[in-house]
This record gives sequence, structure tokens and C-alpha cells, in this order.
Amino acid sequence: MKKIKSIENLEKILSALDETYGVTKEGFHHFADWQLLMAIMLSAQSTDKQVDEVLPSLWEKFPVLEALSDAGLEEVEAAIKSIGLYKNKAKNMKKCAYQLLTEHNGRVPAAMDGLLTLAGVGRKTATLFLADAYGIPGVTVDTHVFRISRRLGWAEGKNPAAVEQELMQVLPREHWNRINFQLIYHGREICSARKCRCEKCILNEWCEKRI
Repeated sequence: MKKIKSIENLEKILSALDETYGVTKEGFHHFADWQLLMAIMLSAQSTDKQVDEVLPSLWEKFPVLEALSDAGLEEVEAAIKSIGLYKNKAKNMKKCAYQLLTEHNGRVPAAMDGLLTLAGVGRKTATLFLADAYGIPGVTVDTHVFRISRRLGWAEGKNPAAVEQELMQVLPREHWNRINFQLIYHGREICSARKCRCEKCILNEWCEKRI
């Protein structure tokens, strides 16, 4: 089990993150669970703002799974062209829609194992979906969470899977779902991979990288 130097500092850091970035994140525009899953798939290597801008017209064009599954690939690509990696994402969305219809009666699996069988759905996407759709606690480790949790001394793992396990041991369960968006915001604004703006960091006092 990962040992941290100060539980008191952990509590102070989590409190500062809650105060600065909030404890809930506004969800993507959707009317059905499968649309939420697709929106999370689109968000990989894209900002939430970019995704939210295409969702209203996307759901208008493809209001049901059948419409998305039966659509031509170029039609789906055109609908999400402003999103990063749109060609690969369009391909996965079509295949995922087909899988949901033919293998799951049009319903999104409510468990990790089932989600991971779907095209375009990795552990990160599945964890975020389960948290947003069902409130199931889970730690999602993207590049920001991976980098900042190591800088804070919360984790030492060499890959996201290892860091995920460490954070689940270190963090209180009620913080699992929100640590992802909090550290994403913090990573984009303050603690980037290229440059740490330590002079403006709300966590500077407790950061092991600084110490």
C-alpha cells in the first residue's frame, strides 16, 4: 500500500481542490446513456468545450442508435470533424452502436467488463461512464492525474494502471470520482507537463516536487 508522508497534508490538498474546482462537474449534453458514452469517447484528447459544441447537432442527426449504426462513415466523420482524432472516433462510434444493438439489446453495460468489450471504450472511458451514469466510484488516470499525483507524492507507479491502484488506496472513496476533473483543470491551468507555475499553485505548500 502506498504510504504518504502526511495525512494532514492530503486532507488540506483535497480541501483546496474542492474549494477551487468544485466537487461536481457539469455533464455532457445527452438524453440517453449511450449518448453519454459516445460523448465521453469523443472527449479523449479533446476539451469538454469542443465536445459540447458538437453534441446538439450530433444528437439531432443521430437521435437513436440505429441511425448512428446505419450511417455512412463519412457522414459520422463530418458531424464530429472539429474533434481531435475524429476519423478513428467516428469508426469506433459506429461499431460501438452496432455492438450495443446486436449484443446488448440497445443498452449500455453497467459493469466494467461489459464496457471494455465495446469499440473505442478503454478503462478510462468506462470508469468515467460508470461514475457519471451510475455514481459508481472509480479513479480515472489520464495524463494530468498521472503527472500531478506523482508530483504530490501520492503515487510512484510507472503506468496509469499502477497509479490508479495507488490512488484508490490513498484517496478517500468520496474523492475518487472528482479527482480526475479537478486535476485536469489544475494541470491545464497551473501544473502542466512543460512548465509548473509553482508561484500560482494552490498546492505549492504541500507539493513534494517543490520540497
